[in-house]
Amino acid sequence: MNPRRPIRKLSKTVASQIAAGEVVERPASVVKELVENAIDAGATRVRVELEAGGIELIRVSDDGKGIPPEELPLAIEAHATSKIETTADLDRIATMGFRGEALASIASVARLSIRSRTVDDQGASEIRVNAGDAEEIRPAAGPVGTTIEVRNLFYATPARRKFLKTPQTERSRCLNALREIAMASPAIGFVIASEGKTLLDLPLGQDPKTRALAVIGKELEAQMLEVSADEFDDARGIALWGLVGLPAIARPTAIAQHVFVNGRPVRDRTIQHAIKEAYRGLMEHSRYPTAVLMLEMSPEAVDVNVHPAKAEVRFRDSGHVHSVVHRAVKDALRKADLTPMVGSFGRSVSPMDSLLGSGSLVRSAGADQPRSSSEEERLVSFFREDVPRATQGRISYESLRAAMEPVHREEAIEPDSTDRDEQAETHQPEATRAFEAKPMAHLQVHQSYVVTQDDEGVVIVDQHALHERVMFEYLMERLGRGPLESQALLVPEVIEVSPAQLAALDTLGELLEAIGIEAREMGPTSVGVSAFPSFLFDRGVEVQPFMNDLLELAVQSAVPPTSEEALRDVVDMMSCKAAVKAGDRLSPEELNRLMQLRDEVERSSSCPHGRPTSIRLTLTDLEKLFHRR
Repeated sequence: MNPRRPIRKLSKTVASQIAAGEVVERPASVVKELVENAIDAGATRVRVELEAGGIELIRVSDDGKGIPPEELPLAIEAHATSKIETTADLDRIATMGFRGEALASIASVARLSIRSRTVDDQGASEIRVNAGDAEEIRPAAGPVGTTIEVRNLFYATPARRKFLKTPQTERSRCLNALREIAMASPAIGFVIASEGKTLLDLPLGQDPKTRALAVIGKELEAQMLEVSADEFDDARGIALWGLVGLPAIARPTAIAQHVFVNGRPVRDRTIQHAIKEAYRGLMEHSRYPTAVLMLEMSPEAVDVNVHPAKAEVRFRDSGHVHSVVHRAVKDALRKADLTPMVGSFGRSVSPMDSLLGSGSLVRSAGADQPRSSSEEERLVSFFREDVPRATQGRISYESLRAAMEPVHREEAIEPDSTDRDEQAETHQPEATRAFEAKPMAHLQVHQSYVVTQDDEGVVIVDQHALHERVMFEYLMERLGRGPLESQALLVPEVIEVSPAQLAALDTLGELLEAIGIEAREMGPTSVGVSAFPSFLFDRGVEVQPFMNDLLELAVQSAVPPTSEEALRDVVDMMSCKAAVKAGDRLSPEELNRLMQLRDEVERSSSCPHGRPTSIRLTLTDLEKLFHRR
C-alpha cells in the first residue's frame, strides 16, 4: 500500500500550469487569447506572426491603448484584469476577455515578453517571464500599443508539448481561429504572417458582408443569401445578420458554420439546431449548411462565463434565440431560387467538367427503379384538368388536393407494337394533339427527367423527386386538418414481422390513426391490417411492403413516435412510395401540371429527403460549352 500523503497547498507555478491546461490547449488557444486582448484594448490594426505553426513563436502586435509600466507585473498575475470588478459585472460582460487567466497561464508554460506603450508614455516598457519567473521591467523602443511574444510553447511542460501536432496542422488551427475573430470584427485590420510570408491581409473598415466573404471565399458570393432579423427592443431582444449558403454547397460537417454572439465566436447547439431545422427537407440530413450568423443581444441575456476558453455560451431564453434564428434563415430560403446550378454541388467546376464527368450530378438517389409492366398497368395520372392556381406564391390545400386525386386514363401506357406511332396518333385525345401541334414546352427524357427552360437557362427536373415533394406538401397540409381517409379491407391482410417490429407496433397508435391505418397484433410474429390509407391504395402502394418498411422505420428511429419529426418521416416515406417513378411515362398534360406545381409548391427545389429535384444549366454555361464566350 502507498503511504498516506499529507494535504499541501500547491505552489504558485504548479497551480498556474494546471490552470493553463484549461486555457492553453495549443498555439491556436494562445493566438485567440492574445488577439481578443488586443481587441479589448481598442486596436484598429492587429498583426499576428507565427513560426513553426506557433509552437516556436507567436507574436501579436496591436495599436491599442497599451499597458502602463506600473501595471505590467499585474498583467501576468492570475485573476488580474481591468475588465470586471464585482460579481455584478459577470451579468453584463461586454469584452472578449475578462477572466484574467490568459497571460498568467501562458507565462507559466512558455517564454513570454510584453512590450507596451500608452499614449502618455515617452517610450515603451517591457517585461519578460520564463515559465512563471518574471524579470525586472526594462525600457524599450516601440509605438503606442502592445506587442506580445510567446516563444517555445510548453517548454516548461514537455509532456504536453509531445501532444502537439505537426507545425502545418497547428498553423491551420491558428488560421481558423484568426479567421473567425476577423469575421467578428470587420472594422479592425488584420495581417497574418507565417515564416515571413503573409497568409491573410484584411484592411480595416470593412463592412460585415465584405469581411465575411473575404474570409470564407469571394467565389461563394453568388451562392450565399443574406439573413436578417431585428427584435432588439428589450432585455431579451435579438438583432441578427448573416449569410447562409444554398443547399447545393452544404458540407459533410459543420466546419463551414460560423456563429458569433456579441462579437464572440461560439459553438452553440441551440443555434446549430435552428439552422439545421430551417434547411429541413432542402438537403440530405447528413449534410450541414454553410452559414455566417452574427447575433447581437443584451449582455444580461447571455452568459459567456460557462467555459474556460469562452467557446460556449448559455442563453437566458434559448427558445427565443432558436425561434429568431430558425425563422430568419427559413424566410431567407423561402424567398430564394434554390435550384442548383450545374457544377455547384459543393465544388467549383466548369460546365464541361460537370457534363462530361461522373454523370451523377443529375440522378436523384431517392428515385426508385422502373416499374414492371404489371405495375405500369396500375399507373394512374395525378393531375386533374382543372388544377386551380395557388395564390400569394404558395400552393393552397385545395389546389394540392385536386392535384393528388387520381384520374384513370384510358391508356396510361401506349401499347407495345410496331404500329405504335400510328396507334398513338389515332387514339390521342384532342387536347393532346392540340398541345403537340404547338412548340413543346417540356420534354420527358428517358421517362425519368423533364427538360424545360426558364429565364436563366435550361432546367432538368427529376420527375420522381419533384412529385414526391408535391405529395409530401399535400399530405402535411391534409394532416393539419385531421386524420387521412382510410379504406377498410374485407379481410385483414396478415403480415409477418420480426419481434422488434411487433414491439414497435404498440408505440405507433396515434401515428397510425393519423395516417389512416388500422393494425393489430395477430400472433407472436404477425400483424393484421384491417384498414389502409385511401391515398396509398389509389397510388397502387401495396399493404405488406409498406407496413414492413413502416415498422422497420419505427424500430430504427431515434425520435419519439408521437413527435412531429416522426410524423414527417412517415409522410416522407408515403410520398416516396406513392410518387411516380423513374420509367413512368407522363402525358404532355401531366408534364405541364407537374411543372406548374413546381412553381407553386414551397421548397420544390428539393425532395423531402433533401436531394435536389432539379438543376439549372445557365445561358452563360451554354455559351461557354458552344465556345460563344
